Amino acid sequence: MTTLKIGDKAPMFEALDNAGNTIKLTDYEGKKLVLFFYPKASTPGCTAEACDLRDNYQSFLAKGYDVLGVSADSAKRQQNWINKHELPFPLLADEDKKVIEAFGVWGPKKFMGREYDGIHRTTFVIDGKGVIEDIILKVKTKAHADQILSE
Repeated sequence: MTTLKIGDKAPMFEALDNAGNTIKLTDYEGKKLVLFFYPKASTPGCTAEACDLRDNYQSFLAKGYDVLGVSADSAKRQQNWINKHELPFPLLADEDKKVIEAFGVWGPKKFMGREYDGIHRTTFVIDGKGVIEDIILKVKTKAHADQILSE
């Protein structure tokens, strides 16, 4: 779906997170960033993915990674999800889809025979200089941390 490739500069972005803070790609200069896009907070697959990242969060920090989630959910929905599952990382409330579209993860999807536009579950690993190191298109929701950390 995305036209971005490993070695490309990550698109610059600025958006509000679940707590109303402005988060920019430049906030992560000098650190690796796991930027994961997911279709909808509080759904089973997205919850499995976020909880797997939560359960392995200390491993990410130990390896110099920060974690940031993105969906088109409202800040309130994101915050409720964080509270319910004790997620330790911020979630962007990208309701206008600027970040989602910049990374090319919005597009046609099929589910149970129905076609619609939505967010493709995709993770980008971005180095401290803003260059994409890895793109995971086939996310294993229950073992996503392993997919990222085994690189």
